Amino acid sequence: MSAPAVPFLSLPDDEHAEAWVRERSTSGLDTARALADRLRSEPPADALGVLRAWDQLSLAMGNVAAMGSLLGNVHPLEAVRTAAEEAEQEVARLATELSLDKALYETFAGLDGSGLDAGATRLLEKVLRDFTRAGVDRDEETRTRVSEIQNRLTALDQEFSRNIRDDSRTMRFDPAGLEGLPEDWLAEHEPGDDGLVAVTTDYPDSLPVRMYARDAAVRREMATTFLSVGYPQNESVLQEMFALRHELATLVGYDDWAAYDADVKMIGSGPAIPAFIDRIAELAGPAMERDRAVLLERLQEDDPSATGIDTADSIYYTEVVRKERYEVDSQEVRRYFSFPKVRQGLLDVTGRLFGLRYEPVPDAVTWHEDVTVYDVHDRDAAADAAPLGRIYLDLHPRAGKYNHAAQFTLTDGVAGEQAPEGVLVCNFSRSLMEHDHVVTLFHEFGHLVHHVLGGGQEWSRFAGVATEWDFVEAPSQMLEEWAWDAEVLAGFATDASGTPIPPALVERMRRGDDFGKGVYARTQMFYASMSYWFHVERPADLTARTRELQERYAAFPYIEGTHMFAGFGHLGGYSSGYYTYMWSLVIAKDLFSAFDEADLLGASSLETARHYREAVLEPGGSGDAADLVAAFLGREYGFESFEAWLNR
Repeated sequence: MSAPAVPFLSLPDDEHAEAWVRERSTSGLDTARALADRLRSEPPADALGVLRAWDQLSLAMGNVAAMGSLLGNVHPLEAVRTAAEEAEQEVARLATELSLDKALYETFAGLDGSGLDAGATRLLEKVLRDFTRAGVDRDEETRTRVSEIQNRLTALDQEFSRNIRDDSRTMRFDPAGLEGLPEDWLAEHEPGDDGLVAVTTDYPDSLPVRMYARDAAVRREMATTFLSVGYPQNESVLQEMFALRHELATLVGYDDWAAYDADVKMIGSGPAIPAFIDRIAELAGPAMERDRAVLLERLQEDDPSATGIDTADSIYYTEVVRKERYEVDSQEVRRYFSFPKVRQGLLDVTGRLFGLRYEPVPDAVTWHEDVTVYDVHDRDAAADAAPLGRIYLDLHPRAGKYNHAAQFTLTDGVAGEQAPEGVLVCNFSRSLMEHDHVVTLFHEFGHLVHHVLGGGQEWSRFAGVATEWDFVEAPSQMLEEWAWDAEVLAGFATDASGTPIPPALVERMRRGDDFGKGVYARTQMFYASMSYWFHVERPADLTARTRELQERYAAFPYIEGTHMFAGFGHLGGYSSGYYTYMWSLVIAKDLFSAFDEADLLGASSLETARHYREAVLEPGGSGDAADLVAAFLGREYGFESFEAWLNR
């Protein structure tokens, strides 16, 4: 294999990791400051030169921020995580300082951009917009306050995430209370000296218990404990976060944080968010009512006195209904999803679909022995061509690690400067996987593919997943479809004897998955309403407002004593914009309509995938998302495919 055109990042071993983080942070920030000084005092004579210098500055800062975010969430050594969090704080402080620097702003405001090409013109427009959104044109007192708020928000966001990450709670159950759990799960959870089984709120424990435990009391204890992770410590963190975000937005001329945040997204305005939430809630209402009635009817077979159902029982009875009415036994299904085979199958499927080849890098230094590394090649490129990028898969839980599923950037890809490197951080079982987790793996890998394929940009500002934030989920949501196709699954979903998953079972899985879509959509709108109204109203009692919004939008009522907002990590990065998941899903369903659903790996679908790669993924953020979608579909996106899916 030939060396890459630009080298990949060399990560340190544990012994040198803390020093490496601090040195990389110092070096990157020093570079950024030096470039800023030159832009103030001796800027290049032409607009293109100024933009080149600014992009180098942005790249240096982005590298520090990415390193800080990743290692602060995954490194097993607390000292390294702390150093990474400090690096992230430092780069955020510098970013705020530069965004409020009038001398820098005047350098850009005075540029003659008439001779710039489309990419450079787009960058100049974005830079000028960023400066004004930051408040650079406000008085000194306001700029000082904005700086204080931004720095405090960075610390609060880290504290919020840390509280969730570190609050893994453990319960101890009598083995009899765990009857119904899969045999392989039980084998990994032997009783302790006290005869009890330790079970945590981490996903490989909490989801199976809520899905399979026949004991209602065990399910309820797990649900109430899981729905209180991060409480009470995150309540005050969120209250301060909401207040500061609102203050910042109003200081720079917006009505509230949601209006500020939406201004740079596809949706365009804050008030459009609740309108979208209500539209989806109305569309999903009839399906939700049907789903809920079926679940209650089945619960009443076990408990005739039951008058309603809540989330402590809903996951379990959803599985029961799927097993009894749709002949889908999740424990039978999971026999076909051995983690090692799923991981390889994912690489095989995406490689074929997008024309990629993944080469293992067994000697790559990583932060943990669980992490596997691959260089990503264009399958059609010459044998000695450089890799497109590098990916790291960190897919199992451990103490101190980010406890959800996400794609993290290690480096953004900029042509001639650095190759894209991305990291998939998940928390899956090492043995058999729930099919839901297989779908999640495909989803998150969609972000990774987008990051790598969009990593050949001229400008770092547009590298990788750099489109509007309410579009970034669409490519990942579309890739989930391949995890539901019988022919695709037959390539890697095999039982212990090597027998592929039967197509009839996959068809039943699809029909079973259709049950519950109304509940799913309304649950998502409940989360989206929290995300929006918490920022607009800033309620004094977050638990009470959660209860109200849950009653309005969700399929199931509030469980007394729970505080799910405290562990709802999307209130950090997504802030008021959790609606974006459903907004993106509307687009994803329309994108998928272009493929041959009857043959997802056939010639027609592969040709469509090549067009999709070129029109949507490879451009990164170099064009508006709506334009990228229109270039792929040949028209503007619409709701028709989403409504057809919802009512299927």
